[in-house]
Amino acid sequence: MTATGVIASMCLLGMTQAQAQDNNRITLGAVAGTTGVGADVAWRFSERLGVSARYTGGLDWSTDYSTDDVDYEGDISLAAGKLTLDYYPFASGFFLSAGVMLPDMDANVVGRPRNDTYEFNGRTYDAALLGTLNGTLTLADGVQPYAGLGWRQSHRSGFGFFTEVGVMATDVNVSLSTSEGYENLDNPFSAQLRSDIRQEERRLEDEAKKWPVYPVAVIGVSYTF
Repeated sequence: MTATGVIASMCLLGMTQAQAQDNNRITLGAVAGTTGVGADVAWRFSERLGVSARYTGGLDWSTDYSTDDVDYEGDISLAAGKLTLDYYPFASGFFLSAGVMLPDMDANVVGRPRNDTYEFNGRTYDAALLGTLNGTLTLADGVQPYAGLGWRQSHRSGFGFFTEVGVMATDVNVSLSTSEGYENLDNPFSAQLRSDIRQEERRLEDEAKKWPVYPVAVIGVSYTF
C-alpha cells in the first residue's frame, strides 16, 4: 500500500471511530417536574435512536375536593419511573419518546359532611354515627403507557439543558371506609351501608376519570459523555 493509501486508510478509520463515538453517547441528567425530582439517563446508540430511563419522586401536597354534601381533604404523593425508546428525527437534540411509566400516585383522603348527614346512593346516614370517611384515591400505579417529546443534548458531549413534556394514562381507583367501621359488621344495616359506600367510590372514580391522562413535564440539566 502506498503512503497515500495508508494516510487515507488512517483518516477513514479515524472518521469511522469518531462517528461511532458520536452515535454511542451516554447522557445523565438531574430533573424536576410534575412527577417530582430525580434523575434521567439516556443511551443514544445511533444517530436517530436511543433508550432512556428516569425516576422522579418526593412531590407531595394537600388539596380539597367537595361534592354536594361531603368535603374531602387529600394528601397527595407522587412518584414515577419511566422507560422509553427515543427517536431523534433530525439527528439533533429534539426527540420523540414512547414507552411505559411505572407510577406510584395516590392520595390519603378524609371526608367530612357539609351538614349533619351523609347521603350515599340516595340514602341518608347520620354523620355522628358513621364518623369521617377515610380512604385512598389511587391516580395511577402498575405499568401505564406514555408518549412525549423533548430536547436532550445527546448529539454532542458536554453540559446542556433537558426538557420533556408528555402524557401518561391514568387508572383511577377509590377505596373508602368510615372511621366507626359499621360497614364491617354482619347485619342488614351494615350490608346496605357497605353497598352505598361502594356507590360513593364509583361516583368519585367517575369524576376523576374525566381526566384520562396525567400531564408529565420535566426540566433540568444534563451532561453527555
